[in-house]
Amino acid sequence: MNHLAEYTGLFLASFAAATIFPFQSEVVLFGMLLTHHYSTAMLVVVASLGNILGSCANWGMGRLLAAFEDRPWFPVKRTKIARAERWYHHYGRWSLLLSWAPIVGDPLTIVAGVLKEPFPIFLALVTIAKVGRYVAVAAITQGWF
Repeated sequence: MNHLAEYTGLFLASFAAATIFPFQSEVVLFGMLLTHHYSTAMLVVVASLGNILGSCANWGMGRLLAAFEDRPWFPVKRTKIARAERWYHHYGRWSLLLSWAPIVGDPLTIVAGVLKEPFPIFLALVTIAKVGRYVAVAAITQGWF
């Protein structure tokens, strides 16, 4: 496969961007699209896969962290957890369609894990959101509309 290192870099950037680390994978995708050296479809698939798997890691972390939230060393205060839970319950699982959004997206995927959102539903909604975002970036970059 040509460009394996570059696709791997995009995958890792997309994975990291879906976690709590501050990173913007769209910039990496945008730059790679502008070079016209790569398959647009492959870039969208790789970026989407990395970002979806990063969100799945968040969901799993949320499931694990829920058991420790009453411990004094737990890094997130109960008030912040309660606020996130209220928001999630108010807007429901459909709020996962915002998992692509900066600032709110990553915590949403963790809260979904804490609140034991069924994984198949979580995966379907997050996939729609993440793929949609990268298709939009590709469409803008390639002048599809």
